[in-house]
Amino acid sequence: MERIPRAIYTKELREEAVKLVTEGGLSIPEVGRRLSVASSTIRYWVKASREGKLKEVGKHQRPLTEIEMELARVKRELAEARMERDILKNHPKGIRLSL
Repeated sequence: MERIPRAIYTKELREEAVKLVTEGGLSIPEVGRRLSVASSTIRYWVKASREGKLKEVGKHQRPLTEIEMELARVKRELAEARMERDILKNHPKGIRLSL
């Protein structure tokens, strides 16, 4: 997994990461691997969310370019597709899933 130092994350990516941990039942390291974000960063976002301060995170960052926003969207979609694939791949053989 390749990480960009001093990366700038979108508000949507931060919220999605927190949602995967709090509502999705995934561990912080697992979410970090899926989104290519450091576990410590995910942990910080989850803590800020629990304290009601997640919206203040990243306020002082420069606005994202169009390409950066597109990259964040594609990363989010890829993470969701991987999660869906893993769910379908790991379901019990006798149970049929309907989509």
